[in-house]
Amino acid sequence: MSEYKEKIVNVATGEETWRDYTAEEIAEVEAAQAESLKLSKEIEARENARKAVLEKLGLTDDEAKSLLG
Repeated sequence: MSEYKEKIVNVATGEETWRDYTAEEIAEVEAAQAESLKLSKEIEARENARKAVLEKLGLTDDEAKSLLG
């Protein structure tokens, strides 16, 4: 039994059914999740690098914004 399911609702009757994702759909979801995690880590790394530069320069976020516009 798949942990990934889709709820299907017949709007005319209100009947609700559930179906398991196919192996291809699961692969797509897991690939998207992996990409999202990768992007989150990249953003976090860039933010940490930016903070390190500001700290080396002795600038606050507000001062950097003023200087860089």
